Amino acid sequence: MKLNNLTPAKGSTSNKKRVGRGEGSTRGGQSTRGMNGAKSRSGYSQKRGFEGGQMPIQRILPKFGFTNPTRVEYKAINLSVLETIAKANNLTAINVEDIKAAGYAGKNTLIKILGKGELTVKVEVSANAFSASAKEKIEALGGTVTVVE
Repeated sequence: MKLNNLTPAKGSTSNKKRVGRGEGSTRGGQSTRGMNGAKSRSGYSQKRGFEGGQMPIQRILPKFGFTNPTRVEYKAINLSVLETIAKANNLTAINVEDIKAAGYAGKNTLIKILGKGELTVKVEVSANAFSASAKEKIEALGGTVTVVE
C-alpha cells in the first residue's frame, strides 16, 4: 500500500449532481424541479404557516382572552424571606432596596409582602404593597409597615 494508490471504498463516494447544464446532461430543462409552479422558479420561499392553499390553522382558530394594559404586577416576598434578610444583615429596617440587593427582586420590580412563614424579629418594613396577614404579623411584634409608591 502506498499513498499514490489509496482510494475510497467502492460506493462510498459519488459525484455531485450537476443540474441545469443542458439537455444532453439529462438534467437540463426543468433541472429536477418538476413541472411548472412556484416551486420550480428561483426566489421561491414558502411563507411561515402556509399550508398549500388550505386555510391555515392560525386563521381557523378564534382569538380569545384579554390582556389588561394597566395591570400592576408585584413580586411576592414572604415574611420568612424578610426574616432571613434581617438576620443575615442585622437589619431593624427593611426597605425595597434591601430586598433587591439580597437578590429577591429585579431592578424595576414592585414588591408585595405576603404573610407566609413566621417573623421573630421586630422590623420596620417598607414595600409597595402588603397583604392583611403580613401587616398583622409585623405589627403584632411591634414593627411598622410603610407603603412606598
